[in-house]
Amino acid sequence: MSIFIVLAGIALLVLLIGYYKLDTFISFIIVSIGLGLALGMPLDSISGAVKTGIGNTLGFLVIILGLGAMLGKLVADSGAAQRISDSLIAAFPNKYIQWALVLTGFIVGIPMFYSVGFVILLPLVFTVAATTRLPLLYIGLPMLAALSVTHGYLPPHPAPSALVESYEADMGLTLIYGLIVAIPAIILGGPIFARTLKKYNPKPLPTLFNTKRFSEEEMPSLSISIFTALLPVILLAGAAVVKLFLDADTSVTQVVNFIGDPIIAMVITIIVAIYTLGIRQKMKMEGISIILLEAVKGIAMILLIIAGAGALKEILVQSEVSAYIGDLLKELPMNPLVMAWGIAAIIRVCVGSATVAGLTSAGIVAPLIALTGANPNLMVLATGAGSLMFSHVNDTGFWLFKEYFNMTVKDTLKTWSVMETIVSVAGIVGVLILNQFV
Repeated sequence: MSIFIVLAGIALLVLLIGYYKLDTFISFIIVSIGLGLALGMPLDSISGAVKTGIGNTLGFLVIILGLGAMLGKLVADSGAAQRISDSLIAAFPNKYIQWALVLTGFIVGIPMFYSVGFVILLPLVFTVAATTRLPLLYIGLPMLAALSVTHGYLPPHPAPSALVESYEADMGLTLIYGLIVAIPAIILGGPIFARTLKKYNPKPLPTLFNTKRFSEEEMPSLSISIFTALLPVILLAGAAVVKLFLDADTSVTQVVNFIGDPIIAMVITIIVAIYTLGIRQKMKMEGISIILLEAVKGIAMILLIIAGAGALKEILVQSEVSAYIGDLLKELPMNPLVMAWGIAAIIRVCVGSATVAGLTSAGIVAPLIALTGANPNLMVLATGAGSLMFSHVNDTGFWLFKEYFNMTVKDTLKTWSVMETIVSVAGIVGVLILNQFV
């Protein structure tokens, strides 16, 4: 009976968010309380579970996502993002321009939230298309594939970071595995798929070109820009690799563990970024503080959504339904990685939000890790890949793409939605292959 109650709760969540357009955080809280009541939990236990779920989830992620947002804002507002994109495009001849945009999307996408990277880099794509006279989607979609994959697969983005916490995975190893899986997914969904889209040549609205362009003197150097943008990756992935070759009890290992801790790595990164992208660029500390404040304001709703998902997960755990579902799923003749991907994909198609899909799936499939011995790092990636599945009319990313490229709904489904499906399927295939070696 409890499984049907949970399914009804998920259906209600989809209905509230997708059909009635109710605020996502409020929808999560309503469904969490409703499930607690329906599952017969004591009233004081329901409120306690909601508070525990929110507190435990946000305790770690507030720092990671807050500092990540600050880094992304500094990369954008200092001109570092423009420096990276302009330099890469200048280094590649026209026939390789797709790869320049893929690298741009990948490098800029790691520290920057998807929608921010989209808005910042799209004017560049439009300008390159006009200069090279190449079809707009042919050069634009590869960059968007890279942005989308980094958003769905890689920490410190919201959903992957939250999944690392939920699955008790290692953020450094998840990042390394994520990079391995992300590259072929981006290539398939980006440059290769885009070569079939040369017949599409939409005309973007002229107003979209009126964004700020930094002068040469205003921007940091290319080396500083790339180093600062990728510093979290360098610290997290570097520490994970170094630990493979060191004894656990040495003082060097302790230092590496300290630097490779996600919170410490992000603190180090933001301090470096304040200097390299702020003070070194002749910004005053007051101006830097305003940038950091605006960055934090921008992620407030994302944090609330993650908090709501944490409340739902805790209700499922404390009611013991999560363990019960885990036992049921364990009996199914299906790989837990495929199951995590499939559940996230179904919720993504129903709800629209990749973040909501990933976080909702976590509460359902997390028990499978202990029950089946599945690799938690790969479970993060499988869930993240599923959360990108077939973006359509209930996803804000779908409309962002449609409006910026000035396309019809039908053509957006044939291009954007197919690209998202390709990176999702390529992701789970990559995870399954990697699972044979780790």
